Amino acid sequence: MNFLLAAVGVLGVASSGPLTAATLGATSVSALAIAFWRNAIGAVVMAGPVVVRNPRQFARVTGAEFRWSLAAAVALALHFACFITSLQLTSVAAATALVCLQSGWIAVFQLFRGVRHRWPVLVGLGLAFGGVVAITGFDMGTSPEALVGDLLAVAGGALAGIYTLAGGKARQSLGTGVYTTLCYGMCAAIVAGMALLAGQPLAGFEASGWLGILAITVCAQLVGHTAFNYLLATMSPLLVSMIILLEIPGAALLAAAFLGETLPAGTYAGLSMILVGLAVVVLGQRGSRPVRGTAEGRTAEGPGSERLAELGTD
Repeated sequence: MNFLLAAVGVLGVASSGPLTAATLGATSVSALAIAFWRNAIGAVVMAGPVVVRNPRQFARVTGAEFRWSLAAAVALALHFACFITSLQLTSVAAATALVCLQSGWIAVFQLFRGVRHRWPVLVGLGLAFGGVVAITGFDMGTSPEALVGDLLAVAGGALAGIYTLAGGKARQSLGTGVYTTLCYGMCAAIVAGMALLAGQPLAGFEASGWLGILAITVCAQLVGHTAFNYLLATMSPLLVSMIILLEIPGAALLAAAFLGETLPAGTYAGLSMILVGLAVVVLGQRGSRPVRGTAEGRTAEGPGSERLAELGTD
């Protein structure tokens, strides 16, 4: 049962990039429209069980919990804007791998907060970011547009890391349903404001456009993430975080099969470096520890304490 759910979860999150690229390329749907609707629908779906069981939970949200949720929502909105736009400029495989650097960025942010990582984590970070250099180097020779897309995807990964850390603070006392409703709802509102400023419509699309939005929301936002949420209750966070890294080769295979995407050999080498590097980072973080007197004597952002980190965002 767990194996089947893991396969469904990987397929769900790996389909995000190819489905988004296909929708953007074949319909009039805008990048911000995809970000808005997947979060708006996600917020409604996640709010349902809370409203039915105990709607008073929303009234008990504290100021600190709301502020951390808002910070996470801002980072998530900017993440989606960067990642989805990058899919219009660079390859699906490259954009997915670069945005999946989320766990690597978290490890980097932890370094600045005084967390002492074991040497395998540092080696893994070096390998992963070496993969970034390889991918962007090959894309630089391909076209300036592809390089811009790569840089947007890298920024999207860093923003996903910030979203995870802020969400982890909120999740210390908020339940999953309340937090995701707040975060997704506020993210949708922020994206709507961004779309208004950018002049990108949020409605008025053809049927195929709405079908694409629905497919992205169901596959990536609901099915994929729901499967991993369930697995976190039955499997170790470390194992789940390793499984979700399969999104990188999964997206590359789906893009090759359904979008006919082919990449230079050097780009595939960069994808492999990122995948292996992130796996080493995840495995190595088991022994990371904060400097004495910092982070209240514990690693607040370790892989076992912030389950949102394993779920990712795409």
